[in-house]
Amino acid sequence: MTDGTVVAQLPLLSRIYHGASIAAVQGFMASMRIYEQWHSWYYATDLNPPSIVKTYECRPSLPIRTFFPESYDQTAPQTLPMLFSIHGGGFCIGDPQDDDAWNVSFANAHDILVVALNYRKAPFYPFPTAIHDLEALMLAVYDDESLPINKSRIAVGGFSAGGNLTLSVCQLPSIREKVKPTAALSIYSVVDQSIPSEEKVKMRYYKPNLGPGLRSSPTDFLARFAPTFTWSYVPVGEDLQNPLVSPSFAPPETLPLYIFILAAELDQLAPEAWRMASKWAGRPVPPLTEKVGQEQPASEKGGLVLDDERFVFEHIGGDGKSSVRWLLVPDQLHGFDHLPPHVHGSEEAFQDAQLKTKKYQELLGDWLHKVVWKA
Repeated sequence: MTDGTVVAQLPLLSRIYHGASIAAVQGFMASMRIYEQWHSWYYATDLNPPSIVKTYECRPSLPIRTFFPESYDQTAPQTLPMLFSIHGGGFCIGDPQDDDAWNVSFANAHDILVVALNYRKAPFYPFPTAIHDLEALMLAVYDDESLPINKSRIAVGGFSAGGNLTLSVCQLPSIREKVKPTAALSIYSVVDQSIPSEEKVKMRYYKPNLGPGLRSSPTDFLARFAPTFTWSYVPVGEDLQNPLVSPSFAPPETLPLYIFILAAELDQLAPEAWRMASKWAGRPVPPLTEKVGQEQPASEKGGLVLDDERFVFEHIGGDGKSSVRWLLVPDQLHGFDHLPPHVHGSEEAFQDAQLKTKKYQELLGDWLHKVVWKA
């Protein structure tokens, strides 16, 4: 696919395959979205509705979803810390609504205003369209006087492709100079597109003895579609080490002072995130051949590993005004905090994911309030 790190044109048959694959996926997901919206409306089953759905003139086709904490009095003059949330989907699929449950839970648990952003999708809108869509919407929200934003306490976070876009949009001068987010949250994100997917799948642990469900699969959850997503998003001729394509190559000074990097142990994207976290924390960068995590299942189900530097570390800058935090969630898949029970493949795996989601949200919220936004 590449000549060095520059994207080369694929053979015709490969392009036809990727084009047909992404068209099929997008068509299926669009149909599912229509069905879900109909079902939610007809049966009134939306348990996580946003407080506001709004569009801005800069991007009228991209509605965003805003979530106030349930304890917040919208008639009061009090301002709130804010998290910009960016959904995943391989840059090609997905919708802000995908994160509703996560956003509601996080807003309520930590008294944070959560604004779920939107962006246009590849392959019709390849790199860098999504980044500039997010830039425009972030600036519009920042200037929206109807929202009670504490402008000194703003974070940006995203899942999967949304985590990539988080670290990319935060590099833009307009965001750095005006919005000035104090923290960026990268959650099981693709951060190094220069490593082919066929190499990434060799760099993670597989745990066939983990029990029933997808976690014990001998293949990676992303392996089939990752090359198609990359082909759809990154244009021919683009450098895969461009920091806006692969944020792991971004100079730390172009990013917020506080960075939280979370990965899932059973995810081909975990090693690249680990390497990025190590580099930004000033730690030795592991070689590409080194796997992150452990070969055997964790001893505690539903828990995080907080006494092992493979799973957690934090580097606080010498002035105490910067931090790089690493957290590896044991025995879980890419997207574990969003996947429904039938995708997990067993009730045990689903419950494990739910417990770990709650625990990492607690760590993340405490980190924002006690480290990033401390008085």
